[in-house]
Amino acid sequence: MSEKLQLSKLDRQKVWWRSTFLQGSWNYERMQNLGWAYALIPAIKRLYPNKDEQSAALERHLEFFNTHPYVAAPIIGVTLALEEEKANGAPIDDAAIQGVKIGMMGPLAGIGDPVFWFTVRPILGALGASLAVTGNLMGPIIFFVAWNAIRMGFLWYTQEMGYKAGSEITKDMSGGILQDITKGASILGMFILAVLVQRWVSIKFAFDVAKVQLDEKAYIHWDQLPAGSEGIKEAFAQVGQGLSQSPEKVTSFQQNLDSLIPGFMGLILTLICMWLLKKKVSPILMILGLFAVGILAHLAGLM
Repeated sequence: MSEKLQLSKLDRQKVWWRSTFLQGSWNYERMQNLGWAYALIPAIKRLYPNKDEQSAALERHLEFFNTHPYVAAPIIGVTLALEEEKANGAPIDDAAIQGVKIGMMGPLAGIGDPVFWFTVRPILGALGASLAVTGNLMGPIIFFVAWNAIRMGFLWYTQEMGYKAGSEITKDMSGGILQDITKGASILGMFILAVLVQRWVSIKFAFDVAKVQLDEKAYIHWDQLPAGSEGIKEAFAQVGQGLSQSPEKVTSFQQNLDSLIPGFMGLILTLICMWLLKKKVSPILMILGLFAVGILAHLAGLM
């Protein structure tokens, strides 16, 4: 009976160190996949002595991957555990490993920004800046040391947590634990995706659908206002009374759309992009296409 293959603490530390360069080879097609594969190389070499097996392992980890660079650590830990069990003969296929990565990266990405960019870093930055403005050299030093200590400590601790949790998951592959975790993470990821779509995807139409001439008493007559500050006060007063600033009431297509279903076109655009990805359309072509459509629509006065 052959000896069980197992990653040593040193192997995991090598992966941990390499994971700090996760975005070193970021690309628009598969995002962080090169940095991800680079981080796993020490583990792959330990678990798969055969060159063909190493190549196959690297190939499956060159698929699309993208999440917050700091919360990738627990995903790396779980992946290490799965690869370890696979190397020892467990019935884990490539799709299962990729499914766990995809299922975890979406939900965790929504955690990274609020915790690190919007909480930890501003707090440390404010502390360092408050010292720096007084001429204290410890300001930038404290920021640099504290930030990197928190960052590196979090990466190691969560990678180890994911590695131990992943080992427990792989003990009951037939019981459906892995499938349940992947399904639950995917559902949570869809909720986070919906929030990101509403926040970041924006389409604004520029054309009008109706112009109505207002009654004489319904709008401000700018040429009849007193000169100077008195005219400004009078204008503010009339606006407060509900008078329009122009003699026409203009209704745009965007106003009608927002009153019916706010964010509807952003959702449609997202669904179209997802459909194109499903049809194996290159993300780079999609980005270029969006640029082209946006420029032409702007020139035509539609957006």
